[in-house]
This record gives sequence, C-alpha cells and structure tokens, in this order.
Amino acid sequence: MIRRTLKEIEQMALGNGLDIKFYDIDVQGISIDSRTIAPGNMFVPIVRDKDGHDYIKEAIQNGAIAAFWQNDHPYPPCDIPLIFFDDCLIALQLLAKSYRNQLSIKVVAITGSNGKTTTKDMVTSILETTYRVHKTKGNLNSQIGLPLTLLEIQEHTEVAVLEMGMSERGQIERLSQIAEPDIAVITMIGLSHLGSLGSREEIAAAKLEISKGLKSNGVLILNGDEPLLKVDFNRIIHFGANDSNDYFVNSIKQEPEKTLFLTNQSTKQYCIPMIGKHNVLNALASIVVSEQLLVSEELIKRGLEELKMTGMRMEQVKSKDGFTLINDAWNASPVSMIAAIETFEALVGYSRKFLILGDMLELGDREKDFHKEIGQMIDPSKIDYVFTIGDLGKEIAVEAKKKFKDDSRVKAFQDKNAVTQEIRSLASPQDVILVKGSRGMKLEEIVLELS
Repeated sequence: MIRRTLKEIEQMALGNGLDIKFYDIDVQGISIDSRTIAPGNMFVPIVRDKDGHDYIKEAIQNGAIAAFWQNDHPYPPCDIPLIFFDDCLIALQLLAKSYRNQLSIKVVAITGSNGKTTTKDMVTSILETTYRVHKTKGNLNSQIGLPLTLLEIQEHTEVAVLEMGMSERGQIERLSQIAEPDIAVITMIGLSHLGSLGSREEIAAAKLEISKGLKSNGVLILNGDEPLLKVDFNRIIHFGANDSNDYFVNSIKQEPEKTLFLTNQSTKQYCIPMIGKHNVLNALASIVVSEQLLVSEELIKRGLEELKMTGMRMEQVKSKDGFTLINDAWNASPVSMIAAIETFEALVGYSRKFLILGDMLELGDREKDFHKEIGQMIDPSKIDYVFTIGDLGKEIAVEAKKKFKDDSRVKAFQDKNAVTQEIRSLASPQDVILVKGSRGMKLEEIVLELS
C-alpha cells in the first residue's frame, strides 16, 4: 500500500494548507471508511449519500493519523492534520494516478458488459505463475474503487490487474487516464446499462474509452466478434469465436465441472475448472494478455487449471440434501442469461434440471421484451422446471409456459422462501439447479438457504 509522508501526499494530490509541523508524519494506506480504518491510515471523506466529513473524528479515534478536507465544508477541525482540496474524490483520483506513476509496474485494465471479473481472475491466476500480482478485489472497479485499488498496491508488485466498471459515458475514460494501462481488454458488449445509455452503440463507445489512457506503446485486446468495437490504435489484437480473429477457439469439450478447449495459436489443450462456452472466450482473452507479458505456454496452461474464481459466477455448490446448485447470481443481462442457460442445457450427468431466474435490471424501455425472449428460448426437452422471481421474471414464466406441455413445471414467485420450499419438495440428489438474476435480486440467498 502507499507509504508516504503527509507533505508528499499533499504534493501528489495537488492539495494545500497542511501545517508545516505535520509534514514528516508517515501515512500508511488510504481509507474512506471510518469503521475499517487501520492505524496509520489517511482518511478521505467522500461526499455521497452520507458525507464522509461527518465521520472524520470517528476515523481519527479509530487510528487515522490525518484526513483530507473539502473546501466547501465549513468549520474544519483544527486539532488534527488536514490537507485541503476543492473536491476530495478528484484528490483521491489524482493521488492514485501519481502513485501509479511512481511504481515500476505493468497495468492490465479489463472492461466489458460481461466477463470482467472472470477475465480478471483468469489473468491473475496465469500471471501469478510468473509475477507478483495485485488485482481488483471484489467489485472495487468504480470512480472510487479503482483509485483505492491502486493505492493498495505494494511497492514490489510487478503487475496490476484492474477491473473497470461504469454506469455512464466518461467514466471509463477517467479510470483509464488514472491507471494508464499497458494492456487493455474489452471482453464483450451486451445490454447492461441500456437503460442509462440507450443503445448498444453507446455502450460500445463507453467501453472503448478504455483506450484513452492506454499507453501509446500499449496493446488493445478486443472481442473481434463484436462489430461495434472499432477504434484507431497502434496495436490491436482480436480474439473471439470466429476464425477471422487473431486468436480463436478450434474446439470445445464440456465436462460436468470443467471445460477443455483448443485454440488456433497452440497445439496444447487448455482446461478451465468451470463450465460455459462464454468462459472459454474469457480464457482466450486471458491467454492473449499473458502472452503479451511473455508468460510461457506451460505456465498459461497451469494458471488456467489452478484458477480460483470470485464467487457467484457459475459456482458449483453441493446442497445439504445432495443436489447440485450452480450459483451464477452475481449479475444478469440478456446476453449472460442466454449463455448461462445454454451452458446449463448442455450439461450431462444429472437426472433433472431446474432453472431459478430473477429479474434482469437496468434494461430500459424494452425490459419486458428481453425477459419474454429468455422465456421463449428455454428448451422443455432440456429443462425440467422453470421457477422465476420478481415482476420482470414473471414475463419469463409467461412465455416459458407456452412451450411446456405441463405448465405446472413453470411457476412465478415473488418470495424467495417460497422458491426454496418448492425446491426442497421436488429436488433429489441427482438433480442440478441454476440460480441466476441481477445483483439487486440477491438470489444468492436461495443458494445459502439450500446449501
């Protein structure tokens, strides 16, 4: 993590007003949460739903040695070290950018409508066979989260793998300018944020902003199956399913708990300990990144095989009653929902298959149509039961019922407890259940209740 004197922090973040008697105090790490302050931290009060300035005294009591202060807030405390700024969020970002430029690291930045976290985990698993790596924890991929991630990097780190998220235009550009990546990846363009951005073209344009801070000698790695991903840059490598890409997949073999695949660039068979053809493309992007950083083919293969995924992404869990749960409840969009269902339908080795599907959020005016399309694509010959949760999920059930001869196999619920009770009454040890919905639906609660 960042370790600098208060005077150095003031200079790096372009602040002012620090009392000279505090110049040489050493800062060890940055925090925006007064509850989790560690001794020696600098506290940065961010103005959000709650105003961080209201918690500065608590932060100091819990171990912070100094704080930022935003100039539009009156009555700054005079008994603690303060550095003054017009905007504490911008100051945090400037500090992170300055710290990144003081480190001798390579930065890999990853964005996309789906697959960001999976690709981040895959890239990290491979690179850790060769380098000292720091990666984005959880979902710290925002205007606040990414700077905090950068400021957590240890001085001896060799590669940082950063996830970049956004909700509107301009945000990815800002993150890219802060991180100044050497390698940037766009996994794919889907329909997430359609409600706020209005079209897939606008979503693609927002994701392509990742090139704005990319170093001039850097590499931009794009999903070449997506025609909207067009941009001028010195070095671009395309990956995807189509054989027109620089890197493409020759064959895929799906097994119950792993996926095997071959690429056009190697005679070796790769293996990932997870299911889903869409995850093969994430792995392919990870291979491209790793080769750019000169990781050997053998170590790439080993890194993928030893992959440890962030939870709730096609995560297989054994229930206390013996049946298998596939927890893909981290988030959902039409593209990821279709990919998960198609992967689930192709699974072999189970007696019956149950779908538990929740609302897909942030889809704009066509949200009902997208849910209806999910219901229409479910194959009754491959799925035994369809249970939905939520008002939008009900649209899935309405369409699915039209395809199932026995419509008692399709039910719409509003209550998660009712779904768990239904599953307990029906499921047997040889069955498998896919749970998927948007983050706001918190469908992992069903998995926790059943496991």
